[in-house]
Amino acid sequence: MPGQNRYAVHVVPYSAAWPSAFENEKNKLSQVLAPHLVAIEHVGSTSIPNQDAKPVIDLFAAVQPLLDEQAYASLLGSSGYRYVETGMTGRHLFMKEAGGMRTHHLHLLPSEGFYERNELLFRDYLRDHPEFVLEYGELKRALAERYPSDPDGYTRAKTGFIQRVVDLARTERGLPLQNVWDS
Repeated sequence: MPGQNRYAVHVVPYSAAWPSAFENEKNKLSQVLAPHLVAIEHVGSTSIPNQDAKPVIDLFAAVQPLLDEQAYASLLGSSGYRYVETGMTGRHLFMKEAGGMRTHHLHLLPSEGFYERNELLFRDYLRDHPEFVLEYGELKRALAERYPSDPDGYTRAKTGFIQRVVDLARTERGLPLQNVWDS
């Protein structure tokens, strides 16, 4: 996509290739991150069938223990990942690019409480409730038009929908409610 802003918000229709792209990356990362790796999950909109998404594969990797980012930067550097400073505590973000465009986000998180994370609950709830997939897709397309060069604004504008779905998912599983920006 010559001339395209590499941080532009570009939402595309669901691609049946995304699950395979995740599996391929998971297999590579499983080797690179061993023996620290506990689990790798496909999260984000590319992990939800029929969900419109930015074409970036999001991966959540549970590790034990969670080492400092430099330890993982050494392990992941030869795989094309670079560390991204986010200011978040208790997790590390690495990203991979191809042709100047982001292709993968890798979040390294401690294994404790991994499967109760809001991102996984959100994914699972949408997979089980496809009526929300259409609503979320419409919202994402509208916000991509409104925030074409403001990824942070785009993300923040989705908060109300995401919070509503996470609240439903947490309630369904008997978990306490939690602000989506707190975890």
